[in-house]
Amino acid sequence: METRVKVPLIIIGGGLSGLAAGVRSSRFVPEILILEKHSRLGGLNSYYYRHKNLFETGLHAITNYAEPRDKKAPLNRLLRQLKIKRELLEICPQKRSEIRFHGTNSLFFSNDFEMLQEEILQKFPQSYPLFEKMLKRLAEVDPYRPAPFTSAKKFLDESLQNPLLSQMLLCPLMYYGSSVENDMDLGQFAIMFQAIFQEGMFRPKGTIKDLLTLIEEKFRVNGGTIRKNAEVVRIIFAGKEARGVELVSGEIIECDHLLSTIGHHETMALTASPRKLPRQDARKGRLGFIETIFQIPTENSSQLPKDRTIIFYNNAEKFRYQQVETTADFASGVICFPQNFVGIEAGKHIEVRSTHLASYDLWLQLYSEGGKREKYLAAKKLVARNSARTLEDLIGKFSQNTVYQDTFTPITIERYTSKIGGAIYGSPDKIKDGDLGFDNLFLAGTDQGFLGIVGSMLSGVSIVNQHILPKL
Repeated sequence: METRVKVPLIIIGGGLSGLAAGVRSSRFVPEILILEKHSRLGGLNSYYYRHKNLFETGLHAITNYAEPRDKKAPLNRLLRQLKIKRELLEICPQKRSEIRFHGTNSLFFSNDFEMLQEEILQKFPQSYPLFEKMLKRLAEVDPYRPAPFTSAKKFLDESLQNPLLSQMLLCPLMYYGSSVENDMDLGQFAIMFQAIFQEGMFRPKGTIKDLLTLIEEKFRVNGGTIRKNAEVVRIIFAGKEARGVELVSGEIIECDHLLSTIGHHETMALTASPRKLPRQDARKGRLGFIETIFQIPTENSSQLPKDRTIIFYNNAEKFRYQQVETTADFASGVICFPQNFVGIEAGKHIEVRSTHLASYDLWLQLYSEGGKREKYLAAKKLVARNSARTLEDLIGKFSQNTVYQDTFTPITIERYTSKIGGAIYGSPDKIKDGDLGFDNLFLAGTDQGFLGIVGSMLSGVSIVNQHILPKL
């Protein structure tokens, strides 16, 4: 099959970055084409149904909360770029979240930065003057300028001179976006510090399906086209110019410009470039995660926190954010309560979600053993059980009332997002300007280094503005 059609711009990947890039570009040039490998949009932030209930694979909490009057805030700038009215999202801010270390050290934060400042003043009084100086130094960092890796951990340790406080501040930012073991690039730290601590968390009142439908409809009204079940297997070049793509069906689609949102190495694997890495090498340094959803009847959840949106915890003597050799590392993790936002009322059921670091290689071995994958499925049940036990020491008993649970391993993530190694934050090496070294092929999304849902969407918009629109 070889049907040659030509469009101004092809976007590979129908996640939030690709959709945002599509909406932005289609405002000026119709006939933009988004190609999505799967039958459902969203990528890392999608959904599925079980027992007639919708479960989200993302959108537990969105960073970069902003009040409507703050015109320069990332959220409001994004909505203006997409011409989406803010009120359509029905924004619900977080109640408050917590960083809890060793069971006794705790810091609370909310969408009011003064809460975190007051917490540090009260609990780390000797470090507070240094924290204020650190804020001034951080404000001088330009996170969007291409630059060599600079250690955020070293920056914090030198600024605060308090290892515990440094680790507590790093923990949420790492779990929400770091692809580097035991550290973050200082530029990304600056982005995430603002996104999580200085701005805060929110979520739309609806589901991720509602958000995806809103963006998809905006794109189609602008004249764009989305093709699902349309896997790209090859990018076609003439020298350094991308001329089009070949689909798994054999169909060829030509284009003037090409934007990939599927990741750096994942994109290079579609080219004939000698710079592409073998898949095994591309996995090096990537961090794997495992997440479990626990669904509990609301009537049986009275013992669970109602005033916490997210708890970032660490039970180990030293916080470690690194590749592990076990199916799950319960020493630290994230506990999310997706219903604990202002303006969201619990329905018949509530959810508790846990996230831990996990070994991709071990899960791949379990998945590959035996046709029926008994060991893999048994390991998922064991992880869920041990995760529940760990969580219950922090938030109270709930596992005996669980009516549904599901676990996403790094293998699940790789299968449904095509992220090598199931690494939701992609490669440790980021390409901030999206330039892959070709004339008309650019990169947006996770491996550009913009983090979180708002960051991911701004990534797609920024690359379109910088590289695509001036030439369309």
